[in-house]
Amino acid sequence: MSTSFPPKLPNDLDPARVAKGLFFCLEGPDGAGKSTQAARLAETLQRLGLGVVSCRDPGGTRLGDRLRSLLLDRASVPMSMRAEMLLYMASRAQMVEQVIRPALEAGRVVVSDRYLLSNVVYQGYAGGLEVEELWSVGQAATGGVMPDLTLLIDVPEAVARSRTGGPRDRIEDRGEDYRTLVRNGFLEAARSYPAPIVVIDGAKAPDEVAHRIEGEVLRVLGIGPRS
Repeated sequence: MSTSFPPKLPNDLDPARVAKGLFFCLEGPDGAGKSTQAARLAETLQRLGLGVVSCRDPGGTRLGDRLRSLLLDRASVPMSMRAEMLLYMASRAQMVEQVIRPALEAGRVVVSDRYLLSNVVYQGYAGGLEVEELWSVGQAATGGVMPDLTLLIDVPEAVARSRTGGPRDRIEDRGEDYRTLVRNGFLEAARSYPAPIVVIDGAKAPDEVAHRIEGEVLRVLGIGPRS
């Protein structure tokens, strides 16, 4: 496999030939580089002539942004793990209703920085809530809208810490034991994830990670082989 970057994209691509109305999600622990890679992926898809809608979870709407502040702010009110889970679900429900579903129905490509899997991992595998219960609540919150492909970026904890420079919000304040549970939870959840998922080695150089992500996404779009 060539490691040249950026990969050569078809110059004569007819956007009408590309499947639209697709949903891609980037997941992984804090420090994995999700936000950077989500932005790069959106740019690549735009270069292909596709209509792209980018969003982040929690957030993405006026309600979601307010809930995001409440969930992540260190000065926020104390909340139980179950209340935390439900606030994440509420933010996601609004984003699906207001942003994701309309974009998909309009034939656009959605790129989301996190989605339901993060909820299942952070409050379930790492937070102690019943994982099956979270999937059930998530089904109700999203109306069954799941990504066409989830790209799980996995990084060793030492690499993640070196990138973040220490805790930056209320969730990250939970310490190393919690972060270990989060990473292991993502990898365990990927084995039984109810939708297409690919685990990406996020410890590699950003260009290599982006190349691998783009290869997987182009495969779903029907352009080129799996990289």
